[in-house]
Amino acid sequence: MTPAVPAVGVVGAGAVGQAVGTALVAAGLSARLLVVSRTPAQAAAMADDLDDMRAALGSSVRPVPATVAELGHCAAVVVSVRARFTNTRAADVRMAGAQANTPAVRALAAQLRGYRGTVLMVTNPVDLMTRLFAEESGCPRVFGIGSNLDSARYRLTLARLLDVPVASVCGHVIGEHGDSAVVCASSTTVNGHPVPVPLQEVRDELAARPGRINSGIGRTKCGPAGAVTSTLRLALGVEDGTTELSASYVGGCFGIPLRFTGGRHLPCVPPLDESEARQLEAARIKLRAAYRAVRGIPTQPLPSGRNS
Repeated sequence: MTPAVPAVGVVGAGAVGQAVGTALVAAGLSARLLVVSRTPAQAAAMADDLDDMRAALGSSVRPVPATVAELGHCAAVVVSVRARFTNTRAADVRMAGAQANTPAVRALAAQLRGYRGTVLMVTNPVDLMTRLFAEESGCPRVFGIGSNLDSARYRLTLARLLDVPVASVCGHVIGEHGDSAVVCASSTTVNGHPVPVPLQEVRDELAARPGRINSGIGRTKCGPAGAVTSTLRLALGVEDGTTELSASYVGGCFGIPLRFTGGRHLPCVPPLDESEARQLEAARIKLRAAYRAVRGIPTQPLPSGRNS
């Protein structure tokens, strides 16, 4: 396969960054993969490990250790940084990283200010970190991969429940990558036909699946790596199609379907029923409040309803 672009960068050599790097070496989308981490030794070690894989697979992608300053010429940069913290939350689990991960994402955004390529945010809470990076860096193409993974899990779950091939299912999960995710059941189809969606079973599985993975192997890694790879195929113009990504939309930043044509994207939010529309608005309000907290902006008091 001829590489689509000269270089792609990955920032973060932890478990998720390693999985992303592995997927990108196998995918062959770029001639070089620039690896950036907290220390030069970590970046070099990950690049060496990926280089061993390149040799074994015969991949054309050459992994090299790099610094943030060298990422400016990359067609895309994947951000998978994660601060060291202990997550003790039982609900809104992904939100636990908001305060811990904000300094690292903010610092990286400052270093990449004005970057013109595509940025894919993997760091949680992905909707907040996507918006933070976009606003702090001024980069025009910043997307988060959370709703992509949610939608893949939805289609997989529904296919199992209905006993149909996954490829026959068309449906989206939008809004927050978290407890306020919106399952677009009213627009879901199988082989182009509307179907009754067992919503409670679907929601139960979408809520339980990440926890099962984390308790079994420590971190969700392969799913995000797959979401990054499939998104880059679209964002780099290798193929056209639609995927669900966290992006700036109607004054917020949350998951929506984007249609990519030649690497350019347009929102294509499906029609929502009344319940789905309410859920999406609730997710938007929740994320707006959470983002104000991340930025240290005082919460605005609600109107008292009295005439002054």
